Amino acid sequence: MEAWIVITIAAAFLQNLRSALQKHLQGSLGTTGASFVRFGFGFPLAIAYVFGLHYAAGYAFPQLNGSFVFWAVLGGLAQIFATILLVYLFSLRNFAVGTAYSKTEPVQAAIFGLIILGERLTPGAIAAIVVGVAGVMMISVARMPLSWRNLLVALSGRTALIGIASGAVFGISAVAYRSASLSLDGPNAVMQAAVTLACVTTFQTVFMLVWMVIKDKSEIGRVARAWRSSALVGLAGVTGSACWFTAMTLQQVAYVRALGQIELVFTFMASIFLFRERINRMETAGCLLIVAGILLLLMWT
Repeated sequence: MEAWIVITIAAAFLQNLRSALQKHLQGSLGTTGASFVRFGFGFPLAIAYVFGLHYAAGYAFPQLNGSFVFWAVLGGLAQIFATILLVYLFSLRNFAVGTAYSKTEPVQAAIFGLIILGERLTPGAIAAIVVGVAGVMMISVARMPLSWRNLLVALSGRTALIGIASGAVFGISAVAYRSASLSLDGPNAVMQAAVTLACVTTFQTVFMLVWMVIKDKSEIGRVARAWRSSALVGLAGVTGSACWFTAMTLQQVAYVRALGQIELVFTFMASIFLFRERINRMETAGCLLIVAGILLLLMWT
């Protein structure tokens, strides 16, 4: 099995863990604070990871350049903006459809990968990605009371457009991170990804700190008081991000993000076996489509 496959599956699992911890934090923190902890408590670990690779593994520091700075800043800002759009969806009436459309990220990442990096996918890989995205979208609307009429109205409204925009900006962010990592003249993919992660998370931490100082200083105090739980989010987040960045340095973003949809399979396994929750037929069908898409993707890569 290729390294990027194993690393991507690990990234999806860690992202699932981080999301669960982050959701628990939202009871004591606001949306901004809960979003901040993944960067604020993660960037020291990301920096330590870089120095660990240098001193323990003997990997040389790559030389930073203008192209790297441009792509790293673009990716960091795009990820923050995409998250804001996604959070905004939850305040809208038909947010389920919008959220489903935000899951079109792998398809949009493939488009941006072609435009920005000239990366092409095989017809089989494209079909696999479409199957997986269809499965994710089915799960996103599985428990919502959407009639055909409401669905058609929602698909043509601003909720859908915001969802598509969120998926597009997430796709831009992922392609920008791959571009930043590949622009480094580093010793290997692991070190290039580690340096990219450290620089991006440090930038995002500073940006969000300034944002909180301007908008809501009290949120900084709440983050500080919840430092124990926040540190766990930061650890899970930065470890997962290290896996994502490494996988996207090794392989095209569209493939990595499509395989990363296995995160939802992990979520449903936990729901069934740990929490004894029931899933409906549409959710089951969505999971099966995701698995089918992943198997097709692995066959065509």
